[in-house]
Amino acid sequence: MDVVGVHLYNVIDQFAKYILVIMQLLMFIYAVYYVFLAVRGLGRSKGTPRLVPEKMFALVVAAHNEEKVIGPLLENLNMLEYPKELYDVYVVADNCSDETAAISREAGANVFERNNLVDRGKGYALEWLFDQIFALDKPYDGIVIFDADNLVKKDFLEVMNTKMMQGCQIVQGYLDTKNPYDTWVTNSFAISFWMVNRMLQLARHHLGLSGLLAGTGMCISYPLLQEMGWGAHSLSEDLEFSARALMRGVKTEWAHDAVVYDEKPLGFGQSCKQRKRWAQGHVDVSGNYLWPLLHKGIREKKWRYIDTAIHLFQPHMIMIGTMVLLIDFFLGSAVSHTLMTDILPPFFWQAVLVAMALFTVVSFTRDRIPLRAYIGLILYPVFMYTWIPILAAGFAHKNRREWSHTEHSRSLNYTDIVQDG
Repeated sequence: MDVVGVHLYNVIDQFAKYILVIMQLLMFIYAVYYVFLAVRGLGRSKGTPRLVPEKMFALVVAAHNEEKVIGPLLENLNMLEYPKELYDVYVVADNCSDETAAISREAGANVFERNNLVDRGKGYALEWLFDQIFALDKPYDGIVIFDADNLVKKDFLEVMNTKMMQGCQIVQGYLDTKNPYDTWVTNSFAISFWMVNRMLQLARHHLGLSGLLAGTGMCISYPLLQEMGWGAHSLSEDLEFSARALMRGVKTEWAHDAVVYDEKPLGFGQSCKQRKRWAQGHVDVSGNYLWPLLHKGIREKKWRYIDTAIHLFQPHMIMIGTMVLLIDFFLGSAVSHTLMTDILPPFFWQAVLVAMALFTVVSFTRDRIPLRAYIGLILYPVFMYTWIPILAAGFAHKNRREWSHTEHSRSLNYTDIVQDG
């Protein structure tokens, strides 16, 4: 090799070293930050004394061919422990070809049928329904959003009423699953929800940061929604609205005692399809709001904006971590090995893994998760590693916004959930 070739090789080698160093430093910062959040999430959730019901709510359900599951939800909503004159139930039957609308009307819901094959998806359906409700000019204080396959704890509105009377404008409830023990997939979903609820959502609440909407079980101030509009049309419309509201200075609050139960797909293939949609939406929202939130946080010196920007960067971080591991595994060079050892020694990652395992057990204990849920921890790492190719597909298809419908296998009612819990 001539002198020029040697010099070029050295330049490339040094550049590669610097890139690996930066990647691993990002991994280190992310790991430490999320361990810190997890620690804060282990604190107890302080119950707030329930205030006398005063706020009036519109409960909305976006439904596309949901005849198998919407009946039990509407029955459940009619039995909430909240004055009946202070809430109404609305259903948007969105491009339905089944009996969703008829079942909803029979259950006493206010039904609006929407047929639009161009603007398809939950975000568009919700925006259209909000416009119909605004036109009614009723004195609502908040709009609460549920999915058609949900079930809701009976005191849900009591908690939301208290939160709104305390001045909260956007509130996310505790997201649980109604079928956590059907398969290893539903168990893995449940574990993810339980961990996010406490180690991220509750942790951010304890630190005064902004939480994140989770697509269902969320309450939004009626005047705020009228003022700023919905405007969330990505495949992760919940995350998009959280980011939009935060850019206006309105953070998402957390209600640990307001529980909503969501149905998760039984099969692995269906779970991948659903998670790919989430990944596409997350990457899409990240591209639009990450830098504005980061800039706003630095300019105003407020960590809540930076924290949400960190969350939006999460898919990128997972891809960076995967790249570093692949470089180390396939190349096995002295350079990558030295960097991995000097910057992020093996015992660091071992300590992180042990800490997260302990945090999981403690969080399960704090939230009184049944012992049989712990069995799911055996296959949970497999479920989590499958996020890597799913996120890669999310990046590849980030500009596609075709909505995928989750098929339902069976119908559960609120009594089934209470007995099973």
